[in-house]
Amino acid sequence: MKTEDLFNQFLLEIAGQVSQNVYTIWFAKLELISITNDTITFKVPMQIHKSMLNDNYGKLIKDTFFSLTGKEYTFEYLLEEELQNTNQENTNIIEENKEKISWNTNLNSKYTFDNFIVGDTNRLAFVAAQAVAKNPGEIHNPLFIYGRSGLGKTHLMQAIGNYITLNSNLKVIYTTSNEFMSDFTGIATLDKGINSLNYANEFKNKYRNVDVLIIDDIQFLVGAEKTQTEFFHTFNELHQANKQIIISSDKSPDDLKKIEERLRSRFMWGLPVDIYPPDFNLRCEIIKAKIKNTSIENKLNNDVIEYIANACVNDVRHIEGTINRLLAYTAMMVPEKITLDFAIEALKDYVTTNIFINNTIPAIQKAVANYFNISVDDLKSKKKNNNIVKCRNIAMYLCRMETEENLMKIGLEFGGRDHSTVSIALDKITKSLKTDENLNKVLEEIRDKLK
Repeated sequence: MKTEDLFNQFLLEIAGQVSQNVYTIWFAKLELISITNDTITFKVPMQIHKSMLNDNYGKLIKDTFFSLTGKEYTFEYLLEEELQNTNQENTNIIEENKEKISWNTNLNSKYTFDNFIVGDTNRLAFVAAQAVAKNPGEIHNPLFIYGRSGLGKTHLMQAIGNYITLNSNLKVIYTTSNEFMSDFTGIATLDKGINSLNYANEFKNKYRNVDVLIIDDIQFLVGAEKTQTEFFHTFNELHQANKQIIISSDKSPDDLKKIEERLRSRFMWGLPVDIYPPDFNLRCEIIKAKIKNTSIENKLNNDVIEYIANACVNDVRHIEGTINRLLAYTAMMVPEKITLDFAIEALKDYVTTNIFINNTIPAIQKAVANYFNISVDDLKSKKKNNNIVKCRNIAMYLCRMETEENLMKIGLEFGGRDHSTVSIALDKITKSLKTDENLNKVLEEIRDKLK
């Protein structure tokens, strides 16, 4: 059977086994490039066709060709640019060996999806980033990641870039808004003439002749009107060509009031997704990951990990700094084990000003203890007499209502209790409030003292 006839018969067989919609989307635009002894090569229109045809319809394609030829093949799917590159390599191999063109991505290879610690506060951003990495230019374009400094935005953006460079031949560049602005400003500093023209062409080639543009800290374009205009044109050209754009900021697009409206509206075209400060559980996981394969990995227990997690409530960089401080102190003192007391001593000048910076749990505990004429230690103790238990439940309830802390954190501050204990306390107080008018009055009086 001729190659063309075989391919047409293959398409007919496929059309009879899948829905019209599936055939139109995934098979109708297939082009047969070659059939060798054991490999069949197709041209596909987009990157997503590769994964769909391989992962979802690979067995169907293999079985269909086997039924037509009685032979098992492996299948290769190439994009137009990949075919061009293959042809270039085949026809100009000598020239290619003489001079290899390298593309500087500015990516740091240490940032990957594998070492990004995922929790409830960053899960949506992580999932969106993976989707973009697997299908650049096809979904979530632009991807706009926002959140305050030190939460992992740069890690996630560079993980996308590293994944794409490892799994495709697409051109990726990572840059900051300051670098973009500096490059653009360089054009204006040159006298008009050949040098200026060459620099302008180099600038456009750097930022517009890419498949994936990753730009960090876009908020720093505020006040740079000419640079914003240039980025607007760069954005438009890339987006119209279905090139992937990934942007980060410390604010949401709506909050970037000093960025041009036309840019802010374009930032909303794709998917804006935020990253929140890590919660207690995620902070613990981050700490465990950061101490892995270090000299202190097997020297500290969960008490120390939880102490650091409670002290570093703001961002990952604070956690990293705290661990570095503990590593340095441990190297000097060389303890056999890192106890909680040792960690407190090592970090006393580093975390004391930060611990509980956004946390009013100690204030609530003190207010409740003073109101009922007991001690804070009583609230944290294992005492189970009815009076202490009721006061403890009230304190836990107020901590949940008056702070943003989770049940785990509250439990830890009450003598290391489990989150389920806090949940039971909340249920009891909530139920009592429906019938106990005096309890409502007590809570209001304590709240007044807090104010």
